[in-house]
Amino acid sequence: MADEKHASSPTAEVPELRTYDTTGVIERPPGWMYKGIKIGKKEIWYASPIVQLLVVAMVCFLCPGMFNALGGLGGGGQVDASAQNDANTALYSTFAVVGFFSGTIANMLGIRATMTFGGLGYCIYAASFLSYNHNQNHGFVVFAGAFLGVCAGLLWTAQGTIMMSYPPEEKKGRYISYFWIIFNFGAVIGSLVPLGQNINATENKNVTDGTYIGFIVLMLLGAVLALALCNAGRIRRADGSKVILMKNPSWKTEFIGLFETITSSPWVILLFPMFFASNIFYTYQQNDMNGAQFNTRTRALNNLLYWLAQILGAIIFGYALDMPKVRRSLRAKGSFIALFSLLFIIWGGGYAWQKQQPTREETEVKGFVGYDWTDGGKLYIGPMFLYIFYGFFDAAWQTCIYWYMGALSNSGRKAANLAGFYKGIQSAGAAVFWRLDGLKTSFDTMFAASWGLLAGALVIAAPVIFMRIKDTVSLEEDLKFSDETVEDVAPAKDVTVVDKENTV
Repeated sequence: MADEKHASSPTAEVPELRTYDTTGVIERPPGWMYKGIKIGKKEIWYASPIVQLLVVAMVCFLCPGMFNALGGLGGGGQVDASAQNDANTALYSTFAVVGFFSGTIANMLGIRATMTFGGLGYCIYAASFLSYNHNQNHGFVVFAGAFLGVCAGLLWTAQGTIMMSYPPEEKKGRYISYFWIIFNFGAVIGSLVPLGQNINATENKNVTDGTYIGFIVLMLLGAVLALALCNAGRIRRADGSKVILMKNPSWKTEFIGLFETITSSPWVILLFPMFFASNIFYTYQQNDMNGAQFNTRTRALNNLLYWLAQILGAIIFGYALDMPKVRRSLRAKGSFIALFSLLFIIWGGGYAWQKQQPTREETEVKGFVGYDWTDGGKLYIGPMFLYIFYGFFDAAWQTCIYWYMGALSNSGRKAANLAGFYKGIQSAGAAVFWRLDGLKTSFDTMFAASWGLLAGALVIAAPVIFMRIKDTVSLEEDLKFSDETVEDVAPAKDVTVVDKENTV
């Protein structure tokens, strides 16, 4: 870097060798100047993509991870799922609206403030169910759901920006995998709480106050942890390059950029059905399968196995999407074929199971007791593995969507908008299906609608996956969506990058 100046005395000898390790451990003089910004060794290490990804993963471990554990119990831990259905309808309705504009908000407020505010809604949501255990305050639960929709829209957009724009192109699949593993460990740990507290409960009943209190404490810790994040402008990759943003953002430029994301690449709209379908199946799986057909302790066990399977799915697909000896365009096509095959194998098995199960009316009869894990054989072992494969498929679907978006651009500004579109449209789909469940739509219809929309979404997205994902995206192409220049964001020229897998 021709403009680099050593931060110590003018007469001090400046070491010539500067080694960057792609794990984030960087060797250099104790203080140095990079493009006019004084940066210390500790700051550069902490502001590396991998460290920031781990921090945001822990935030999501504690906030949405625990939310998933709570939701996975069916009915938010309540035998009667009506309060959760109404709360989640409100949640995903506000999420859909806020999510569409949350990329603009995140670009203006910064990652740290966006994530911190986003985490607060989760503890209030869990607290509303604790209250409901005592006073059946339906209105508070619905309000908490609506408020969480606002918060979650901001949190997930900031998370998507980090996951898609911080890592180098060749490591995006692995970074997505790292995040998904840690995030889902939150749901795994959260699932152990109700399992331990209800292990002897063979009847159907609401979960205990202690379960809800545990969720509230952990979610609050997640919101506080978000304060430890750096904003995107401070991030430096191992080669010295920066995340592409805007030098002088304003609300006007960010709202213009929101619509330019679509008008500059209108074919992105073909991914929207995949966005819409990406959460709709939770309603059927959590409420209409797990919540309706199993007793309390078995629901808790199924919930644990579901999120463990998510971790396995993230590992397999995350690393497969980064296979270095296969061109990225070929990896995209292979992932499509894998998703399509898994969809019909797993959901085909789901159809064989669903058509033999009691109807919604039969499960709501007073005194109905669902399957227990001691039933074994066809009554439990088969559906247990089916539920595990549902979790595996969910991780595969979500990992691929994030990877597809990350493959279309390396710009932090564009990634924020794409993440906002994704979470907003995803939430619109979820709102529709939670409402359908609240209207007592039959289990068979909920299953068929979920399967059909997933299949249709893949077919519509195929042209983007097969024709628009390139082996690389040039820096010049990404800069078309920014007022920054190559000099502002390019890798340093006098840097030696040491990668433990591939030396550059």
